[in-house]
Amino acid sequence: MLLVDLQVAARNLTRHTRRNLFLGAALAAVTGLMVLLGALTAGIEGSMMESATTLLTGDVNVGGFFKITSGSAAPLVSGYPRVLAVTRATVPDLDYYTIRGRGWAKAVSDSASMDLVLGGVDIAHEPAVRRVLQPVAGTLDELARPNTMLLFQGQAERLKVGVGDVVTLSAPTERGVNNTVDVRIAVVVKNVGIMSAFSAFIQADTLRGLYSLSPDATGAIHLFLKDREQANLVAARLREELQRQGWRVMEPDPQPYYMKLFQTVPSEDWTGQKLDITTWEDELGQFKQFIWGVKVFTGLLVFVLMVVIVIGILNTLAIAIRERTREIGTLRAIGMQRRKVLWLFMLETLLLGLGGCAFGALAASALAAGLNAAAIGVPEAVQLFLSQEHLTFKLGFGAAATDVLLLTLVTVAASLAPALRAARLKPITAMHHIG
Repeated sequence: MLLVDLQVAARNLTRHTRRNLFLGAALAAVTGLMVLLGALTAGIEGSMMESATTLLTGDVNVGGFFKITSGSAAPLVSGYPRVLAVTRATVPDLDYYTIRGRGWAKAVSDSASMDLVLGGVDIAHEPAVRRVLQPVAGTLDELARPNTMLLFQGQAERLKVGVGDVVTLSAPTERGVNNTVDVRIAVVVKNVGIMSAFSAFIQADTLRGLYSLSPDATGAIHLFLKDREQANLVAARLREELQRQGWRVMEPDPQPYYMKLFQTVPSEDWTGQKLDITTWEDELGQFKQFIWGVKVFTGLLVFVLMVVIVIGILNTLAIAIRERTREIGTLRAIGMQRRKVLWLFMLETLLLGLGGCAFGALAASALAAGLNAAAIGVPEAVQLFLSQEHLTFKLGFGAAATDVLLLTLVTVAASLAPALRAARLKPITAMHHIG
């Protein structure tokens, strides 16, 4: 019986080709735009997450602050090998970890200067850095040498330096003394968005020398999990275990470490070492809000488009019912029940909505794949916000299917009122309708 109803609904759609093609094209356009916007948002979020977890944060971070006096603070974990041993024993679902120094310094070349957030790295144990960063000059392996530094393209252009050139780094130590060190630019890599505007890497022991730190001190231990969704649970478990093992651990505070360093920690009345356990969500801070803002903007745009489509469906179906009033009256006169008339109209709309939305999603997916293959460059000013050098759409079958299903349901829901009106027509009135 359902197969017969589908055949009848499909035949009715083909009898009114122009109107249905117009409505189907509108549904396809809206669905395609939804899929493209969703893929672009996912691409932005994916690129930002990739650059963030490469430059600034792990899925979970064991960081901390050391205070010689209550009014000063340095982003340090002293005696980190012992902290690392407890951490590895507590996190069995660990994929890999990195040891990162934390600091900031003024970089001075022969012709320019700029402030940089420094990450002290052991390049041999940085798989994400090797996977994400693309050298344009020099090699990442050179960053294993003492007194070497990695810069991003924008930073190298601003400082007017290249591979082999020397810059001077000047930074305040935890004791309030300014130290300097001359470093050689070992590698220049492509920009990876807004975070590469202010972040740079330096060989780990060189960073320790700049800050006069002991070999067992570092900035943070970045943990990368097999399942990032477990980050909050892992952070809570680590916090509890480290406290049980005798470390002082700061209360959870969803802010990046540098916000705590300059705003919160110096005002607290304590000295010595405190550990700080954070997740990638905590460390992203303002960047996470930017992603949320993009999603809100996309949602508002989609909502407006849906309202326009609903109005169009209502108008189109109202016209369709007027045109088919005599047909409806005939069907009612030969015994078709109101429920059946309603069902056929809803079925027609379902087929139209599903076909139009599916076509729009497929067309948008093909377009997004073509744009990805074309590797369209993003203007430098926009790169800071998109965290992309090339326009990137992250396609997901589940997201596209959800868009198709959602718009199809909206289409069917919008057709309910006109379909009810058609079903309620009296046969005698409908049969005598003119026009």
